[in-house]
Amino acid sequence: MPEKITQNADGSLNVPNEPIIPFIEGDGTGVDIWPAAKLVMDAAAAKQGKTIGWMEVLAGQKAFDNTGSWLPDETVGAFREYLIGIKGPLTTPIGGGIRSLNVALRQILDLYVCLRPVRWFTGVPSPVKHPEKVDMVIFRENTEDIYAGLEVEEGTPEAKRLIEMLHDEMGWTIRPDSGIGIKPISETGSKRLIRAAIEHAVRKGRKSVTIVHKGNIQKFTEGAFMNWGYELTREEFADVAVGWDDCGGDPGDKVLVKDAIADITLQQVLTRPDEFDVIATTNLNGDYLSDALAAQVGGIGIAPGGNINYVTGHGIFEATHGTAPKYAGQDKVNPGSVLLSGVMMFEHLGWQDAADDIVRALEATIGDKVVTYDFARQMEGATEVKCSEFAQAIVDRL
Repeated sequence: MPEKITQNADGSLNVPNEPIIPFIEGDGTGVDIWPAAKLVMDAAAAKQGKTIGWMEVLAGQKAFDNTGSWLPDETVGAFREYLIGIKGPLTTPIGGGIRSLNVALRQILDLYVCLRPVRWFTGVPSPVKHPEKVDMVIFRENTEDIYAGLEVEEGTPEAKRLIEMLHDEMGWTIRPDSGIGIKPISETGSKRLIRAAIEHAVRKGRKSVTIVHKGNIQKFTEGAFMNWGYELTREEFADVAVGWDDCGGDPGDKVLVKDAIADITLQQVLTRPDEFDVIATTNLNGDYLSDALAAQVGGIGIAPGGNINYVTGHGIFEATHGTAPKYAGQDKVNPGSVLLSGVMMFEHLGWQDAADDIVRALEATIGDKVVTYDFARQMEGATEVKCSEFAQAIVDRL
């Protein structure tokens, strides 16, 4: 009988053998990649004596067509009640219309960590010489920065008033034909994000946490993010972690906390990827960095992600790419992103054996050069298969 996942008093999850997990199929290629990923997840769970009680909830185009709402209250309520969920890609118009549904879900449920592990799977085509050196976990702050959506449009009365107020109160001169955005970075938001990153590094035996920021220019937002990270390390983690300046770069058996400017980081993850382990960064930097890193290990088509609140126990795992509507219904695209997000979800639930089984079977399938078109065009001697066939090939190797 399907049961709810609940949270224990210590914050850990109580996961039954048949948990109820809400899912959003997703727009565009969601109709292809979700059934494929579900096939593999169900097979891997069954192998370990588990069953998932899937519960479909609506968001995006499918929700709008059925209910008139892009993000129905019932969907948010389901994620809130059942704690853990998973979703395919959702439509977000550029330049107008609805704001990002992904961002809305993160903010409504206060999913303050965007967790993006980036590693290479054997056999995956890569544009770099040594993709095996890429093994990082990105903790991207998920609720603040420019993603707070605090903007006024150029030419509006609101923009005019704000420009005048900033001139009169702050002495700032801003061109009158400007749109204005506000970038909040709080001590609360920064410290809880960096706390989660350090705790992960300690728990997983990782060697370092790099705070990535643009504090040389944005001193009171990004620079403060860095300072609060070092302050947190001294105040809460002195027994297990140490900042670079406090140890001269020699942490002994502790986790080393260091920092790097965002622009040079984007270069060094290419030239010296093995020097990065866990990364803690602000929202916009994390967006750029996670996609740039994904390119080194096969692209966002197989890049997983999770949005987590470690305090309340809520987590939504998601495909990190767009909807690619021109491919929708063609049974063509790679389901790897949502599938590997399912792997992350299994790990989060404590189903490590099932997660490991999927990764092993995925690598075996790619190793046999049985791949979807995106990989087939980059590999010699590959057998190109449909999305559904790729999923079945993975199940066959479980």
